[in-house]
Amino acid sequence: MSDTLPLPSAEAPPVVGVLALQGDVREHLIALAAADAVARPIRRPEELAEVDGLVIPGGESTTISKLAALFGLMEPLRERVRAGMPVYGTCAGLIMLAEKILDPRSGQETIGGIDMIVRRNAFGRQNESFESAVAVKGVEGDPVEGVFIRAPWVESVGAAAEVLAEHGGHIVAVRQGNALATSFHPELTGDHRVHALFVDMVRAAQ
Repeated sequence: MSDTLPLPSAEAPPVVGVLALQGDVREHLIALAAADAVARPIRRPEELAEVDGLVIPGGESTTISKLAALFGLMEPLRERVRAGMPVYGTCAGLIMLAEKILDPRSGQETIGGIDMIVRRNAFGRQNESFESAVAVKGVEGDPVEGVFIRAPWVESVGAAAEVLAEHGGHIVAVRQGNALATSFHPELTGDHRVHALFVDMVRAAQ
């Protein structure tokens, strides 16, 4: 009889959901898979309960807010974020993670999670969209190519929030604990380093 102990199994990759109510869900699923996570679209509370972290994609923040309420996800989202679930919001997702919006639409709600005040569509309309290199703290190597589409910016942050990047004198990336947010869309560039940073946050929280 062999007294050789079995080798420990490899660490299972984290399961990261993408809130799939509206926005560029597919691109985030691809980026997360490239960052060695198991990526799943999330539309129902029972699906949310099964993930280790969550991405809130870009899109239209008012629509995402209303659909989250309609699908019974708003309170479960708030509870998971309050409990420390890692969450990453891009563009509209950044707005959803704010504690306060300067110019909210009627009935618009947020999940919260980052002590910041944001301004919707601050960088201009759809036809004023642009790309720019952004140096993001915590992302090694060259600056990230940021895609700004009707992008918000962060007007101010509280003491608990850390500014990770600025563009044109405006805050465009913030982290607070297990919550990460960017004004821009890294998922549209093929550069998955910001998603890898987030997946590392999910692993650290497990």
